[in-house]
Amino acid sequence: MNEVSLSSGTARVTVRPDLGAGLTSFDMLHRGDWTPVFRSVDPATDHPFGLSSILLVPFSGRISGGGFAFEGTFHPVERNMPAEKYPIHGSGFSAAWTVEERTDEAVTLSLDAEGPGPFRYSAVVTYRLDGPALAMELSVRNRAAIALPYGLGFHPWFVRDRNTFLTAGADCVWLEYEDHLPRAVEPVSGHPDLDFNRRRTLPPQWVNNWFEGWDGKALIDWPDRGLSVEVEAGEGLNRYVLFSPSGDADFFCFEPVSHPVDAFNLPEGPIEHGLVRLDPEKELRGDVRFNVLPRD
Repeated sequence: MNEVSLSSGTARVTVRPDLGAGLTSFDMLHRGDWTPVFRSVDPATDHPFGLSSILLVPFSGRISGGGFAFEGTFHPVERNMPAEKYPIHGSGFSAAWTVEERTDEAVTLSLDAEGPGPFRYSAVVTYRLDGPALAMELSVRNRAAIALPYGLGFHPWFVRDRNTFLTAGADCVWLEYEDHLPRAVEPVSGHPDLDFNRRRTLPPQWVNNWFEGWDGKALIDWPDRGLSVEVEAGEGLNRYVLFSPSGDADFFCFEPVSHPVDAFNLPEGPIEHGLVRLDPEKELRGDVRFNVLPRD
């Protein structure tokens, strides 16, 4: 295990370069103590899904059918997690990254990856603290000899307590099958418990949905903790995933992403569903900022 710690004096994060360049903490100095914004985890975890935040590259979510067809060629994609039926979240989240630059408040890491499937890519991520805010910037460059559909996203696990509120506007919500593949997309107006166009508490039941028509802005409120977080995602991250197993869970995931689950195999094709066609050596970029605010 190796780690990189950053601090701005009012916020701090810890990065695991050896485990997908993921985070094991994002804390805010609040009421005289360090308070978790992302969930608290074992800093020595050896499983990427045991982290506080992971990177989604070169795609987000699951791919069905053993792979995908693109421009007349079928590309197999192998499963990458023993407990998962389908390949999930690309490969960046489980690979070892290299630290390229580091200061007290920022770090840049890089990755050259062979796979999964046809993907050959280089990725760069920068984490930067700006007072109470954490900025993440991720880019991916296609090193394969052919054009391929690429996507990316960010997957933080936030703290959840009994009074956690979310505001995150969207037009439509995707519903899932039991195997977590997309079943249907419907207007959020038909699903009041999943309509976060106005501030509401998180639903008490299992939630694993992805949302279309997001403007890249969201607000997470913890009135009992006296904190809130403004989420601001850059161009291209116009969808989000919301996951939490139950109302008793101590976490939930709010994931800014570029495309829905299994966009590779949805009708109309991957490009119509947010994936980006990258010619060899072309790049895709995405960024998100989490601005933590005291409510006192």
